[in-house]
Amino acid sequence: MSKRKIVVMPGDGIGNVVLPEALRALEAAGFEADWISAGIGWEHWVAEGNPLPEKTVELIAEHKVALFGAITSKPKDKAAAEISPALRDKGHVYFSPIVGLRQRFDLDVSIRPCIAFPGNPLNFIRRGADGGAEEPRVNAVIFRQNTEGLYGGVEWTNPPDQVWEALDTHPKFAAFREVPREDLAISTRIFTRAKCRRICEQAFAYAAAHGYGSVTVCEKPNVIRETSGMMLDEARKVHGVYPQIQLWDTNIDAQMMWLTKNPEDYGVIVAGNMFGDIISDGFAGLVGGLGFAASANIGQEVGVFEPTHGSAPKYADLDPSIVNPIAMVLSAVMMLDWLGETETAAKIRDAVAAVIADGTVRCYDMRKLRGGPQAIDQGAATTTQMTDAIIAAL
Repeated sequence: MSKRKIVVMPGDGIGNVVLPEALRALEAAGFEADWISAGIGWEHWVAEGNPLPEKTVELIAEHKVALFGAITSKPKDKAAAEISPALRDKGHVYFSPIVGLRQRFDLDVSIRPCIAFPGNPLNFIRRGADGGAEEPRVNAVIFRQNTEGLYGGVEWTNPPDQVWEALDTHPKFAAFREVPREDLAISTRIFTRAKCRRICEQAFAYAAAHGYGSVTVCEKPNVIRETSGMMLDEARKVHGVYPQIQLWDTNIDAQMMWLTKNPEDYGVIVAGNMFGDIISDGFAGLVGGLGFAASANIGQEVGVFEPTHGSAPKYADLDPSIVNPIAMVLSAVMMLDWLGETETAAKIRDAVAAVIADGTVRCYDMRKLRGGPQAIDQGAATTTQMTDAIIAAL
């Protein structure tokens, strides 16, 4: 039987550090695959004017599954300034390659578990009613609609005539009618009923399969009435199929306040693209930060798995590396679950939990140290040492 073929895209910065560590953990757990390297990220933008090379797209289309490290993404003016001089003024426009992948392969379901590991010194602690400290059990999984909304990319500065005229048909556009066209920047928030329905179905199905008692729609329907209202409306319909699971709805602003008040009350959360991004980072902060934040981007046929942290260029060249590889390892574990390799996934997840609970090996973030080469002298484990510990625990 031939090995699986999995596309690996280290990307930028620490992506080149943590992704190989995840592959070491996978292989140590007995998972065999042919790893097919593919390019993505800033160096391809600078050299080619395209951070998502077509060859990479073709490989993912062929093999259907990919592991992704991290990318460097910069604002429009910096992207234009850093592109190769030979490519300037040639019509190249930078667009986030991971957002591009989500849209090219319709990876419309993003799953972001924010589940606390016992013994993690970075877990959220609050003051209890008796004045003492208590550590609530945070066990939230965010389902983020991944292809629509504010990240859909339908936006303009100095909108063309047909866009301006269409907007001018709305009575509330009157407040902007006298603004010079070149001083208008417009981003759209487009939801479709089908995609709202699908993300809600996936959230409820996950809750039912994993024993969660509630699904919370985290949007803003009291103000963003049409788009948030559509998401909530579809959630209510799906709830009819799962009456045993409670349906809650919260406003994103209030939810961020309640995040540190009663995070243990929330199970599965579903949201649109921007609000899902916000709430998943908020919950990640309660379970150790982005060093523990894994995610999946799932479509009908293709899955791409990535940690939610960035490329952290200031740490990329440290030798030895000090960054925490756990988020990347857990992203690889999510890939195993999606592939049906659930026993191997459970072995690695249990090994990570054992290392965290033991507390002997901790990266600089877990020791609450300032990042830098001095962290190792202060007792922090290197990236490799953390992976070694996970492998030993297997």
